[in-house]
Parts: sequence; C-alpha cells; structure tokens
Amino acid sequence: MNIVHNEGNGFYIYDENKEILARLEYKRNGNVLDFEHTVVSDKLKGQGVAAKLLDEAVDYARKNNLKVHPVCSYVVKKFETGNYDDIKV
Repeated sequence: MNIVHNEGNGFYIYDENKEILARLEYKRNGNVLDFEHTVVSDKLKGQGVAAKLLDEAVDYARKNNLKVHPVCSYVVKKFETGNYDDIKV
C-alpha cells in the first residue's frame, strides 16, 4: 500500500486510476500540524488503513520536529492512548 505525502495537505492512498481511496488531511500552522480529517473508502475499510496513515503522518511529524494538534475524532481517540504525548500539542 503506497502512501503519498502531499506536502502541506496530507497523506493519501490512491487507486490505479488516481482516485483517492484514503486520506489523512492536515493544515500546518508554524511547527504544528492540525490533523483535521481521516477518511477511508469502503473499498479499504477494516484493513487498518487509517492506522497506517496515522503512523506515516506521525513519523513525518517526529522526523521534522513538529507537533500535532489532533482535531479529527479518529486521531483524538488514538492520541488518548498516550503513545503520542511527545508530539501532542
């Protein structure tokens, strides 16, 4: 599964026709990324795709010394685990 980072917009998974199958969108405010939306198409539901997108986005934030403000309900819930306290705003 190939995740594409569209700098300044989010992380995406496309099908062979370049249609978006899944996405985690963010807005950047200085050194903070607001994770605003996570959407997975029915074609990929139940495959852990949202978690893979989040892992990729979090990895990007950590490597670039950025903080994350969880806005989308999926990300908010994941951040409650405490696994992301090092980057959480």
